[in-house]
Amino acid sequence: MLRLSDEERLALEQDGVKLPLGITPYYMSLIAPNDPEQPLRRTVIPTLQEVVKGPGEADDPLGEESQSPVPGLVHRYPDRVLLLLSDFCSTYCRYCTRSRLVGHGALRPSRSRIDRALEYIRATPSIRDVLLSGGDPLLLSDDRLAWILLRLRQIAHVEIVRIGTKVPAVLPQRITPQLVRMLRRYHPLWMSLHFTHPEECTVEAYRACAQLADGGIPLGSQTVLLKGINDEVETMTALVHHLMKMRVRPYYLYQCDPITGSAHFRTAVEKGVEIIRGLRGFTSGYAVPTYVVDAPGGGGKIPLMPNYVVGQQGDELILRNYQNGLYQYPNGPCSDNLL
Repeated sequence: MLRLSDEERLALEQDGVKLPLGITPYYMSLIAPNDPEQPLRRTVIPTLQEVVKGPGEADDPLGEESQSPVPGLVHRYPDRVLLLLSDFCSTYCRYCTRSRLVGHGALRPSRSRIDRALEYIRATPSIRDVLLSGGDPLLLSDDRLAWILLRLRQIAHVEIVRIGTKVPAVLPQRITPQLVRMLRRYHPLWMSLHFTHPEECTVEAYRACAQLADGGIPLGSQTVLLKGINDEVETMTALVHHLMKMRVRPYYLYQCDPITGSAHFRTAVEKGVEIIRGLRGFTSGYAVPTYVVDAPGGGGKIPLMPNYVVGQQGDELILRNYQNGLYQYPNGPCSDNLL
């Protein structure tokens, strides 16, 4: 189906690549068979660069293992937890922050393991928000997913349930009327989608997102900034405009995590700031995601943005707008200098 480059073939023939290769037939239909530099192809086909460990890289850069009170549950922030339902994805992104886990069969959606996680949530009243992830939660059967959602809804202090999924981008046929009807029973339910490039925004993806949005599920996209794939203002603008038309709010733009073998995907932080500067003011505010670095070691998400405060003169701030124009704003008395 693909004419492999030497780098791709060698990566598939040796043992150093940790993350399995997995691509849905649908997503394979979007991949250029003869162009190893095509953005979508680079995100799912391994190369030898994955076996090179660069400075600062780690298998668990976000320190999830140290913040996991029970297997498959990460409690980093005070009021919310991440519940990993399984380690299976239909399509494996080569830059996956959980490449140490996914695709290896070590994190199965067994009732005994899920029950331990639910018991921890039940016994921790500060948890008001549960994010279901993995692996991909939507690859569970409707009945299995409904079983988990029902038990979460039976916990009084759980206010919000979110599902993190790439299914609308890689397997949009999974979004069926039956699935949406089931999900609607467990509102308030939110969904975090993972779109990377405008070429993923196909007719099928539009249809899948429309069904979810029509089911009353608020949709957001968490996009990873990737070198040579979506790190141009024009590419990111095209992506966020597609997302807006799909009723998906561009939520986060992630700096690619320093997982082992990810150096060829990671840009400098300045590139992300440049992209936000190229979006802010030049498109709808709803279309501008928050650019974040997920701090290594479990520090959580840290937002980054261009510095629009140029200076301060007495009680007036000097501000720069999106066109580099300078404006004075009467800030009023303040005790601390903002700079």
